[in-house]
Amino acid sequence: MNFEQISRDALVAALLSPTAATGIDGDVGTAPIVRDGLPPRWRLKQADRDQLLRQRLSIARELLLRDLAAQMHRGPVLDSPSTLREWLRLRCAGLEHEVFLALFLDTHHRLLVAQELFRGTLTQTSVYPRELVKEALRHNAAALIVAHNHPSGQAEPSRADEYLTQSLKTALALVDVRLLDHFVVGCDAIVSFAERGMV
Repeated sequence: MNFEQISRDALVAALLSPTAATGIDGDVGTAPIVRDGLPPRWRLKQADRDQLLRQRLSIARELLLRDLAAQMHRGPVLDSPSTLREWLRLRCAGLEHEVFLALFLDTHHRLLVAQELFRGTLTQTSVYPRELVKEALRHNAAALIVAHNHPSGQAEPSRADEYLTQSLKTALALVDVRLLDHFVVGCDAIVSFAERGMV
């Protein structure tokens, strides 16, 4: 579900409400699975409880992503690498396809906007440097951090990832935008090109 147009207050209210905005109301489950000690609002059919849990987890994830992004808006992104890595981990969690993300930064390396630019398949994403440059200029970015995930779970960059990084760095340099880092997000690890001296 896409929560981008929903306010923080509405998300918090949905998270804390007895039946969170899933379309489930108190009358669902007229033949509920009764558990001793549970209030009536929790006596829902198993499928409805599963749906409610998925909805609440999605809302909690969205709220965490927003809070982490707010931290990156306040100060230089690379001053708090754990915040950036946690945001990337949450943003890519559970995806079964590759996505290519760009974090557009101001002159003080604070986050202007984070954007998914390209979406691919299980094993690859087509990335177009021209489109990245256009977006950097549109956001008036002074610097960029890019990232993509490997749904296989392995965070080790491929030769194609290395080539792409150099191509993006060259293209961005032509318009005086610095590429600060490229992250590859796996299941249990995140690899930084900058930490490896590859940017």
